[in-house]
Amino acid sequence: MKPMNPAVLSNFPSQRASGGRLGSQRCWLVAIICLGLSTFQSVAVDLPWPNWRGPSATGVSVDAQPPVEWSETKNIAWKVPAPGSGHSSPVIAGGRIFLIAEVPVGAPVAPVFDNAPGSHDNVGVDRTHEFFVTALDLATGKTLWRTVVAKTFPHEGGHQTGSLASNSPVTDGVHVWAFFGSRGLYCLSCQDGKIVWQKDLGKLTTHHAHGEGASPALYEGTLIVPWDQETGSRVFALEALTGAERWSAARDEITTWATPIVTKATPTSPPQVVVPGTTRIRGYDLASGKVLWECRGMSRNVIASPVAADGIVCCGCSYDLKAMLAIKLEGAEGDITAKPNVLWSTNQRTPYVPSPLLYDEKVFFLGHYQGLCSARIAATGERFAGPVRLEGITDVFASPVGAAGRIYITDRSGDTLVITNDATVRTLASNHLADSFSASIALAGKSLILRGEKSVYCLREK
Repeated sequence: MKPMNPAVLSNFPSQRASGGRLGSQRCWLVAIICLGLSTFQSVAVDLPWPNWRGPSATGVSVDAQPPVEWSETKNIAWKVPAPGSGHSSPVIAGGRIFLIAEVPVGAPVAPVFDNAPGSHDNVGVDRTHEFFVTALDLATGKTLWRTVVAKTFPHEGGHQTGSLASNSPVTDGVHVWAFFGSRGLYCLSCQDGKIVWQKDLGKLTTHHAHGEGASPALYEGTLIVPWDQETGSRVFALEALTGAERWSAARDEITTWATPIVTKATPTSPPQVVVPGTTRIRGYDLASGKVLWECRGMSRNVIASPVAADGIVCCGCSYDLKAMLAIKLEGAEGDITAKPNVLWSTNQRTPYVPSPLLYDEKVFFLGHYQGLCSARIAATGERFAGPVRLEGITDVFASPVGAAGRIYITDRSGDTLVITNDATVRTLASNHLADSFSASIALAGKSLILRGEKSVYCLREK
């Protein structure tokens, strides 16, 4: 399958990143700085990993050559203390790594616990928190800048396994957009971290008060911002360089933690925004916000984000209902639940927290958040591999990534299993670091970036 229509492109249609077969091309973009300038200034920018799930939002890098083996004493290019707490994944552009994080500040008070219906295993909030964006040098790990964007007492502490900074940023190499949910949306300069604009969308009330985590998507100057919660769910389309609203659409949904993607039915079709949800998976016209199609079949607590290529979207969930659906976008109109547009579905070993990986025309996914790997042909649903029990992988929040014919799966105990992306699902290496990882891997050239609870690692063969 060709990874057409990456989720992150330049701000102008004439500078769209080229498509191509998975594993075939390097993703280069030309971004234009136009805000506040009387003439346009062109800047060539390398965007190896501009958003969560990579340049095509499938989890794949077509040109990265990350290491296969590492440890605390092997293939560590650099290791620096984590800038703060947060499970958001790093993004990379122009030789810089961008992270969002938070830190508690000031004297503690009596903890305030969430009293939302059904809340359990939640963390009490006892201090004000600073929320910030930081840039690290990819070559050295040196902090280039750190910008505090908000300072507030959170209204929800979230689940004990979550964080207050779980929404991953997105960048075009000139600007970086950091979404902190209830703490606001911010556009910053990649060069110096100065805030270009900021927007307060309100306060989210999440299911069981378990916290926030959906990330924005960027496409040709439009920033898509998910805003699903227990009441008043919406999706926003904003002008990326100013924050002005292009459209917003009300959603008959409860809390969804999945990140939207932007894709096409065919190479010449208009782009559409795909947003999963409990009630429906929906496709919205990017230009107008009109609902083009919708499909039932998902459960509550949708966390895994969809993946798409060649006009096929794959969505998965596994909370009170296990489901994986593959939808053909061409000809999709209205309610397609019982129509041929649903190419295949399964209720076996579907993903809950980690999103699926779409690699070389196959969709790889983990059962729930455990080390049980399955793969199907994306276009047909034919079983390709598995289910295979991944040795040593038990508790997975990070989403798998793929590069150089390999798949990397990281669990919260510090282990990363490297396996082949063929039908054998053969283990190539089992690597351990003395940290816990909930953020997904980011890739750039020969570098693999892991953001842990204690440290940020750059792994590179020496």
